Amino acid sequence: MQHLGITGGIGSGKTTVCKIFETLGIPVYYADERAKYLMSHDRELIAGISTLFGPEAYLEPQVLNRAHIAQHAFNDQEKLAQLNALVHPAVARDGLEWQTAQHNVPYTLKEAALLFESGSYRALDQIIVVTAPIELRIQRVMARDAAKREAVEARISKQMPEEEKVNLADFVIYNDGVRALIPQVLAIHRGLIGN
Repeated sequence: MQHLGITGGIGSGKTTVCKIFETLGIPVYYADERAKYLMSHDRELIAGISTLFGPEAYLEPQVLNRAHIAQHAFNDQEKLAQLNALVHPAVARDGLEWQTAQHNVPYTLKEAALLFESGSYRALDQIIVVTAPIELRIQRVMARDAAKREAVEARISKQMPEEEKVNLADFVIYNDGVRALIPQVLAIHRGLIGN
């Protein structure tokens, strides 16, 4: 069984593409969702976060103080790197357990925004990158998160450039509002299952 990764910049449409793969019976591990879960449920990770950010890191047991973490992590690159050094290995372990539990499927997908940045792509067989024009991505995130343009642009500027991700990809899905997604997903799926 192959283990593939799927990534793309914020607003590229990774989740939409993953939902199409799921309709084909392909299991998807959503790394960002699992990271949030683990930060509130994994004892070792909770202990590490509490040590790094102090007792204010949790509002109560298993309730992460997201505002406190964001305030400190996103204004201090060293703290952010330390947080990532705690979270990424926990997600990697969890993802490996999840992969091992999958049976009777031709391949699995691991969806993660920071697949290349975290280094987790190295444990995967092939990578799919979902890409979209920058202006479309900005508009999507502004609508989805009710966010201001400046805030979205700031988030995008902190991510690996989409062109770099495309250059590292084995497969590219264009979610530009012009090319239909389903035929692109089906072409990759058929290639992977040998049809």
